[in-house]
Amino acid sequence: MAAIDAVDAATAEVIERFLDGLWAERGLAEATLAAYRNDLAAFGRWQAERDGLLAAGPDDIQDYLALRNTHNSSSRSAARLLSSLRQFYRYQKRAGAIESDPTALIEMPVQGRRLPKTLTEADVEALIRAPDTGTDLGLRDRAMLELMYAAGLRVSELVSATRAQVNTRQGVIRVTGKGGRERLVPLGEAAVDWLERYLTGARAALLGAGVSDILFVTARRSGMTRQNVWHRIRAHAATAGIAAPVSPHGLRHAFATHLLNHGADLRAVQMLLGHADLSTTQIYTHVARARLKALHADHHPRG
Repeated sequence: MAAIDAVDAATAEVIERFLDGLWAERGLAEATLAAYRNDLAAFGRWQAERDGLLAAGPDDIQDYLALRNTHNSSSRSAARLLSSLRQFYRYQKRAGAIESDPTALIEMPVQGRRLPKTLTEADVEALIRAPDTGTDLGLRDRAMLELMYAAGLRVSELVSATRAQVNTRQGVIRVTGKGGRERLVPLGEAAVDWLERYLTGARAALLGAGVSDILFVTARRSGMTRQNVWHRIRAHAATAGIAAPVSPHGLRHAFATHLLNHGADLRAVQMLLGHADLSTTQIYTHVARARLKALHADHHPRG
């Protein structure tokens, strides 16, 4: 809350009321709310020297964006900042706190398309095989990695998954994604096999006498956190000798890209990923196309 602490009490109250309303409307993750909070607090401190946050006009917004641009802010950062301000002022207009939205006529910065880095199939195989499955924690991690790659889960979906969401007999997991949208994702034989081993052995051993609905648990009998997952994946990537940076989202990228490389339909991949908009999924076609070009250049006699 350090960003909020640095603004006056009235501005902090306006920002927190907006964040509470946004969470109630859209159920956003805490990380997203924290990003909004930081952006709005920074603008609130700057705008305090003028007429205050709710009195900002289009010129104030433009001046602030220009100032941030002189500080070598990337177009992506500028777009995120403007998105935060748009959400805030649209909310205030709906609430009747302001008469007009000062961001309404401000265009988003032009952004280059950034292609997500993805793991090769060999990298994924090495990563998944890295945990020591002779231990309870290693067996848990093997099942976790198999599930993440088989179902393309976001890390937030993974750590919030419950035992009841997994049906190994039918080979599916029911995922609750962004905006509370649910989807059924098939798991595949390998993921089902390792999940059953974990559920019938390591999970019970880790829980001991404890009881939990959470699918993946720690030795402390609590659910895993996002940080736990990041740490375990990085540790196993080091064991596997993978030089490239590896993250939980990297497995999700690999899931989508490898499906497309093997001929999957883009609309099917959209459904499996839980994307509300097909345009979000289309970036993976660029990744797959880039991969095919690289293969052609490396292996074709006239590449």
